[in-house]
Amino acid sequence: MAKLSAGLLLYRVHNGVVEVLIAHPGGPFWATKDEAAWSIPKGEYTEGENPWVVAQREFAEEIGLQAPAGPRIDLGALKQPGGKVVTVFAVPGDLDITNARSNTFQLEWPPRSGTLREFPEVDRVGWFPVAQARTRLLKGQRPFLDRLMAQPALARLHEEH
Repeated sequence: MAKLSAGLLLYRVHNGVVEVLIAHPGGPFWATKDEAAWSIPKGEYTEGENPWVVAQREFAEEIGLQAPAGPRIDLGALKQPGGKVVTVFAVPGDLDITNARSNTFQLEWPPRSGTLREFPEVDRVGWFPVAQARTRLLKGQRPFLDRLMAQPALARLHEEH
């Protein structure tokens, strides 16, 4: 059975441009990667859990701030290249990320050193215009941007620019 993950894509309109809030993964593997490395804030869940509740919980854990409550847009699910099925919801909101702070995880680093180090799950977050977010996001998550921009209110805005 495929692993399940749920995420929340926060968006806002800034100077007539749609921007999305995305997260850069923490830890040594991702430290030097930027393009095609960022992610929609998300996390795994088990069958039977409510994906919307999980998306809100994972957003709070990875960003360190509560997500706006809605109205939410269900952007559906996509199977990722690694086999995980990710369900994403979009919510409008202009969140101040100045105090964003992720939860942490432990990893043996350097490998086989016997030393456990703590790393943030997310080392930075940022607001990006959709065109920039498209190059920064993991390839398997990029279709969620298309689904967001296909929403009637945003599609009209996109046509105007």
